[in-house]
Amino acid sequence: MYLCLIEVKKLPYKVSHGKAVPITYSPDEVFARIQHEDIQFIDLQFTGLTGHFHHTTISANLFTPEQMRDGLPKLDGSSIVGFTSIDDSDLLLKPDSNTFAIIPWMTENKTARLLCDVYWGEDRGRLSRDPRGIAQKAEEYIKTQGFDFSTWGPEVEFFVFDKVHWDVLTPYKGQSYSIESKEAPWSQDGDGYPMGLQEGYYPSTPSDTLTPYRNECVNILNKDFGILCDNHHHEVATAGQCEIDIRYDRLTNAADAAQSYKYVIRNIAQKYGKVATMMPKPIAMDSGSGMHVNVSLWNGNENIFFDPDDEIELSQTGRYFCGGIINHAKALSAICNPTTNSYHRLVPGYEAPAYIAWSSGNRSAIVRVPKHLKGKGYAYLKRLEFRAPDPSSNPYLVFAAVAAAGLDGIKKKMDPGEQIREDIFKMTRSDKAKRGIGVLPKSLGEALDELESDRKFLNPIYTNNVINKLIELERRDQREIAIRPHPHEFYLYFDV
Repeated sequence: MYLCLIEVKKLPYKVSHGKAVPITYSPDEVFARIQHEDIQFIDLQFTGLTGHFHHTTISANLFTPEQMRDGLPKLDGSSIVGFTSIDDSDLLLKPDSNTFAIIPWMTENKTARLLCDVYWGEDRGRLSRDPRGIAQKAEEYIKTQGFDFSTWGPEVEFFVFDKVHWDVLTPYKGQSYSIESKEAPWSQDGDGYPMGLQEGYYPSTPSDTLTPYRNECVNILNKDFGILCDNHHHEVATAGQCEIDIRYDRLTNAADAAQSYKYVIRNIAQKYGKVATMMPKPIAMDSGSGMHVNVSLWNGNENIFFDPDDEIELSQTGRYFCGGIINHAKALSAICNPTTNSYHRLVPGYEAPAYIAWSSGNRSAIVRVPKHLKGKGYAYLKRLEFRAPDPSSNPYLVFAAVAAAGLDGIKKKMDPGEQIREDIFKMTRSDKAKRGIGVLPKSLGEALDELESDRKFLNPIYTNNVINKLIELERRDQREIAIRPHPHEFYLYFDV
């Protein structure tokens, strides 16, 4: 009945006034596409509190409009880290029709995916620990503060290795890991063009061995998932560090895109016989992977961060938003850099910002105001780029937390201080102290301490229940690493 009423041959996006606009789907349109495209299975996908992507698959011929509306009783919340306890674990998955996409690599039994919101059963409402719900709550809070919406553009970096091995099954006997890549200077294959540490930025082929891989990822993201990507390239590190740039979007949509991006790049890496990782710092002495977050606030067609009369075209509202990020940067680290490995990246000398400062164009500060193009014609590009987050983080939680910090800055008129134009990495300790330049936490434990003491700014969006659970889970990881000797310690201390 759907096919006779609805035109189903849609692209994932259309072009309007020179800009790409995602096409939305009603539930009726989803069921029409399922029939028209002969979809066999529906993959119900959702994100856990720690950022891991999960799914369960149902037969398309049993999927009903009532299930789309009311949810499917398919989730044991106690089996998802951070969700619920075993004595109260019945959850519903409610698909979002706007996230419908056909998974192109599942061709034998044609499969489509739907991202889901997580609810309690028995009409108890939304699960407070559902990250997507937290992002949606952030969007509503932004409206209460006098803005129509915000836009977010994550720049997600990642590594693609040929093989990775590790041994942690017998920690009392010993632990080790090994990374293999034809691009790496330690490669012994002899059939590649290896690049040195921190020499991987924009090399041409054949040194860049991953161009076909990234091309395929971009095509799938654009054509099949409706996630627009306008640029891709090899990044600074050796051994397959990559970046694919995602077009900016509204908060929850952008977080959906980042999660789908990770899903695609991992699956296409497997197709190429490789493995992709979001681990921030897998290679010692080389650059790590970041997830720079670009943000702006809007009312209608007006970018509130744009001021044509300002030296760097940043409005006072934008400065206050920046002040909120600067003021809460240490606490944000626990959400934006949630792993012990994150803090191996946040050290001077590897382009990752370790110092709490802001600037226009200066990549040594944690907040940057890009200034590639100026003038009213480029007002839509005026934004703040928060450079500290990394891709091990949960994008739903990151965007919501940064929004909370920035809006707290606007509410309390937090001045970010003087912008720092010099390379902070080359400044002396006394120079940094004189300029009031702080430093991000040096460990996950320190970041969690900061979050415990500076958490009130999150409360309009985050419940204390969520914050407490995040701290509990990250403390657990911190202890796991703290009790284990590091292999390099044998080199340093075995003969003491």
